[in-house]
Amino acid sequence: MSHPNLNEALTPVGDEQRVFQWHSHASLWFSLGVGLLVIQIGAYLVPAVGTRDAFIAIVLGSVLGSALLAWTARIGCQSGLSSAGLMHSVYGSAFARLPVLLNILQLVGWTTFELVIMRDGTAAIGLQTLGLNLDVPMGIVVTTLLWGAVLTVLMMGSMLTLVRKFVSSVGLPLVVLSLLWLSWHFVGVVQEKGFAAFWTREGDGSMGMLSALDLVIAMPVSWLPLVADYARHGRTAEGAFKGTWFGYAIANIWCYALGVMVASVSEPDTNLVHALLLAQGGLLALGLILLDELDNAYGDVYSGSVSAQSLLPKWSVRRWGVLIAIVCTGLALVLPMHSLEPFLLILSSIFVPLYGVILGRLGTGASLGVVQSKAIDPIAATLWIVGVAVFHAVGTWAPEFGSALPSLFVTFTLAWLTRAQAKKAA
Repeated sequence: MSHPNLNEALTPVGDEQRVFQWHSHASLWFSLGVGLLVIQIGAYLVPAVGTRDAFIAIVLGSVLGSALLAWTARIGCQSGLSSAGLMHSVYGSAFARLPVLLNILQLVGWTTFELVIMRDGTAAIGLQTLGLNLDVPMGIVVTTLLWGAVLTVLMMGSMLTLVRKFVSSVGLPLVVLSLLWLSWHFVGVVQEKGFAAFWTREGDGSMGMLSALDLVIAMPVSWLPLVADYARHGRTAEGAFKGTWFGYAIANIWCYALGVMVASVSEPDTNLVHALLLAQGGLLALGLILLDELDNAYGDVYSGSVSAQSLLPKWSVRRWGVLIAIVCTGLALVLPMHSLEPFLLILSSIFVPLYGVILGRLGTGASLGVVQSKAIDPIAATLWIVGVAVFHAVGTWAPEFGSALPSLFVTFTLAWLTRAQAKKAA
């Protein structure tokens, strides 16, 4: 039994907590990779790029982005450290508090946004099936509190049990069935409208190939600040790597491709949720995807609670999780989350270069599992700041190249080249 004041986030997990086999990682990350938000972002590729280019970008971006996620999972499993622990290892114990705080902030924001998505989906289902208008003040309050209560109850349980018993055994088959059903429906619609016309559709030129690739990579890399919190419980680093890569890549490819198909056969400006509802059997499939959205919120809250515990170890991960779930429920009631989505995307962008440095330092054979005692690693901190500048500079002045890949390349390369200086200074 762990000590109540033990800083679990900065302590490598013991063998008794390493219970995830490769299929546990695959189930978890397939489930986390599926969501209405992912399908919606896939729809953004239409009509910006042609269908063939969209599918090339989807496959390449998913494989590459998931590989980065899996690489970080390997590091987390090898070291036994959480995401906060990895940040402390690379950036120093004092400076790491800044990215840890920013991570908590973004996770609170994304959890709140997930609750809003679930609330809106529930309102759409209620209107479609019962003619019940839940998009009124009382309906918004009731549905938000309902989903918030379910999330809070989940945070009172064990993450290890939830992943192994529910996600792998129950949640995964239901989500796969819902995606199969929706895919079968929309492939049929595409064939009715003419597959050749669909496949040879040209883009309007508003997005280049690299920008499309950047958009696809955005989803897997958005999970970089969370993956180690789960991978640290893996039995083997190889299992964590393969399971994370396979599970997330398949989910990302599937959901982005489904988004492209839905957008291609629907009228312009059609609401994605309504388009899914109108599909044959869409009500059931949407309901299952909506339930799966809950594990995305859970994943955000759990990781946020681990990060919070690294700052205040007197509170357990479970206690932090319950508090964050309650706070996010309250925020979902008062904040205009749809208008805050661009802010959340900007906030997320700082973690691409952050993990470029971590991968450059820890992903190339460096010693793992040790949290630095010194306050700051000035070289790593500087490289992170440079990476953030590169991310936004390229996005502003050369958007056709995307932002994530240039920032990752610069920070990883510089971190790898300066790893000898980091060892001397440690």
